[in-house]
Amino acid sequence: MYKHPEQEREEKHCVKLVRAMDNEQSPLNLHFIPFLAPGHLIPLCNIATLFAERGHRVTVITTPSYAQILRKSSPSLLLHVVDFPAQEAGFPDGVQLMSAANDVESARKFYHASMLLRVPIIRFLEQHPPDCVVADFLCPWVHDVANNLRIPRLAFNGFSLFTVAAMETLRSNPELVSDAGPFVIPHFPHRITLCSRPPKGVTAFMERLLETETKSDGLIVNNFVELDGEEYIQYYEKGKTHKAWHLGPACLAAKVGEERGDKSVVSEEECVSWLNSKQAKSVVYVSFGSMCLFPDKQLLEMACGLEEAAHNFIWVVPEKKGKEDESEEEKAKWLPQGFEERNKEKGLIIRGWAPQLVILAHNAVGAFLTHCGWNSTLEAVTAGVPMLTWPVLGDQFYNERLVTEVRGVAVEVGAAEWRETGYGEREKLISRDCIEKGVRRLMDGGDEAEEIRRRAKEFSDKAKQALDDGGSSHNNLTALIAHLTHLRDTL
Repeated sequence: MYKHPEQEREEKHCVKLVRAMDNEQSPLNLHFIPFLAPGHLIPLCNIATLFAERGHRVTVITTPSYAQILRKSSPSLLLHVVDFPAQEAGFPDGVQLMSAANDVESARKFYHASMLLRVPIIRFLEQHPPDCVVADFLCPWVHDVANNLRIPRLAFNGFSLFTVAAMETLRSNPELVSDAGPFVIPHFPHRITLCSRPPKGVTAFMERLLETETKSDGLIVNNFVELDGEEYIQYYEKGKTHKAWHLGPACLAAKVGEERGDKSVVSEEECVSWLNSKQAKSVVYVSFGSMCLFPDKQLLEMACGLEEAAHNFIWVVPEKKGKEDESEEEKAKWLPQGFEERNKEKGLIIRGWAPQLVILAHNAVGAFLTHCGWNSTLEAVTAGVPMLTWPVLGDQFYNERLVTEVRGVAVEVGAAEWRETGYGEREKLISRDCIEKGVRRLMDGGDEAEEIRRRAKEFSDKAKQALDDGGSSHNNLTALIAHLTHLRDTL
């Protein structure tokens, strides 16, 4: 991989600086402000752990319930706890994560409630100013606070840089989101075709956030350079004073099996025991994260497609959390009659949150049917598991293009409905036939499947090497620490 001599000299200089800092300089004092949704909170806290493991003083500002999780999983982190105004937002007391929202209105209420946290967080920052604040881009108010305190601000959005670059290109070409139908992203390093336009309301919301994000002192990216590609880093940084720092995959900073978001409804031991009874690469793992909830008629198509594909499966169904005792009449709306009995050896249904890292890491898993949320996508890449892609909203359609068209570690199931939220009825259903064909395409063998599996293994190896000593993400963290230390000592 070619690097300009100036870039190489700068990187070597930064490595020398941080090694000197380890011996001579005091540690950095960093404050992390994650947004209270699992897809944002989990990776940013894992990245915070990477800084803490280098000996820096890292404080995560979070709510009481997640603080309990972090005390167990990340003892190197310091915590500042603020109470979440659940009752003011109309939620039961104790609700503190956005995954508790199950419709559009409750999601809006949660977001507005989370914005109320700015008052106690600003007070803490003013009383205890850090050397740098790292904040989720869903907290844009941090920009003005950091400016007033004259401290650097790093942004985090939980996306790949490929996705951020695509979003910014659409922001610069508003005519592209005015009509329905497929379109090609202009001026991109690869010819990327999106199957439909993003919803206008979401685009307008994202534009404001991205505009504030680019005013930060840098963007922390939960990815590794080899997956995003040097071409997209150069494309993104062109004309900007703002740099992207690839520090991932953040999931490798987590301990496999540790509690990360909502509590798993099945134990790690139960999942491992079930997987141990299956042959290598024989299980399809099906999960759509915490923010995509399907109507019963789509779940029924999914059940029929999985059964007709005739492969082992683990199917996570958060829509049915706590409904293990539902009546046969209710169950018939989303499961064919006799489905559980016919598939008791072949399938495992998990109604709620599952230990995903444990499942993906198991040798029995041969494919992952996913919504292409970035955390799930990156966890699959890191584990070397090929994906069957079914995006629903947000950044997921961009992520799909990266892993299918650009990197070739996934195939599409055929989703084309780009929604504002993951809740409610759909205009289009993915048929059982599409699901069956997609599963068979990855699981029945053949030259295409073997080539996808080979590339998935190759990127898995690169992901693990990235965080090792001398790897791309390890070196980026070293350089970022040196950069922040220089700012602290000269501002």
